[in-house]
Amino acid sequence: IFETNIINLAVVVAVVVSFVGQNLTSLLEDRKKTIVNNLQEANQRAKEAQEKLNQAKNQLEIAKNKAQEIREEGVVKAAQEIQNCVTEHEQRLARLEEFKQETVQFYQQKAFKQAYLYVISRIMNRVRERLNSGLDATYHVVVNNFYVSRFTEYNP
Repeated sequence: IFETNIINLAVVVAVVVSFVGQNLTSLLEDRKKTIVNNLQEANQRAKEAQEKLNQAKNQLEIAKNKAQEIREEGVVKAAQEIQNCVTEHEQRLARLEEFKQETVQFYQQKAFKQAYLYVISRIMNRVRERLNSGLDATYHVVVNNFYVSRFTEYNP
């Protein structure tokens, strides 16, 4: 009996292997193809993710550079604006100083003119007094005419 069992078992195993073996082989092949496809898809997704990561890093670097440029441009513009304000202020101060000098010069000229007119009128009065006190009428007219002609020729 034992021998028949072994023979029966061998026949059953042979039948199972012949029928199930092909199915098992095809199942294993299908499973292998599925696993290979999944690995390929995973590799493809990993490559895509790496590309996206690289693109994001590049965009980040570009954004950092742009931000640095904007900062530098802001500093330059601020410095230019400060320089413009300083220049404008200096120009205003120069105009104010010029106006002050013109005003001072005007009042100096006015004061000199008033002083000149006062001195001339005093001199004329003193000359008239001296001439009236010690000269005769003819000589008096000649001297007056001489000095009057000299003063009229004089231009300050």
